[in-house]
Amino acid sequence: MRAPGVVHHGTRRRRAAYRRAVWSVAEVLVTVGVVLLLLVAHQLWWTNRQARQGAERKVQALEREWGTPAPGSADPDASAASGAGGGEADDGKSGAGQSAGRHSASGSGGGDSAQKQPRRSQAYAVLGIPRLSLRVPVAEGVSKAGVLNKGYVGHYKGTQQPGQAGNFALAGHRNTHGEPFRYLPRLRRGDTITVETKAAVYTYTVDRTLPQTSSRDVGVIRPVPRSTVRPSYGYSRPGYYITLTTCTPDYTSRYRMAVWGRLTSMRPR
Repeated sequence: MRAPGVVHHGTRRRRAAYRRAVWSVAEVLVTVGVVLLLLVAHQLWWTNRQARQGAERKVQALEREWGTPAPGSADPDASAASGAGGGEADDGKSGAGQSAGRHSASGSGGGDSAQKQPRRSQAYAVLGIPRLSLRVPVAEGVSKAGVLNKGYVGHYKGTQQPGQAGNFALAGHRNTHGEPFRYLPRLRRGDTITVETKAAVYTYTVDRTLPQTSSRDVGVIRPVPRSTVRPSYGYSRPGYYITLTTCTPDYTSRYRMAVWGRLTSMRPR
């Protein structure tokens, strides 16, 4: 008969094996947790830091290439001369005609149409949004690796160039990789957006916002932008438009939002 409290070697070995297994699982879980934290830090901090610094350097390089630093916001005199351009755009009629008239008077006609078409992923303009304290390069195309993940704003291929009749449509990240459009929902009607190129500085005035639509809603970037999912949002007449698109809500890519504006002034460099 066994004495009470006696623990056989086999029982001790099983308990030791159990403790080692629990310890190993705990080590794996801690390692996985640390790795996940590092990945989150990389996505939320490091990619933003790298992309923003790269975008800032590109803006400076473009300004050096153009010869003179460009203003960070719309030309006050030009904005004043254009009057309440954003307000007149509400009826969908007079805004386009006045924009076209200003272009004809300035002799620019088709904006930068005379310039050479930008190469794929080439940064060729600077987008400025004073309300967001934003100045960011505009590059041709919307590829992640070549454009968006560099912290740039991408120009949708097939849409118009700055100052041209139609829709100059852009996309940018809302989260990570510089997140230039992080605060896009803060834009309000009447805010100014500038697009600076080697030839001119174009000022657009924010007119309308589409808070949420499908990621496949191609209507928002058509020459006359109008949502195909929510047709009450958009325009019905030709004009000189700009469209800014980004993912919504935060930290997802399920939906898109769009901010639209109309061209209200143009100033040659």
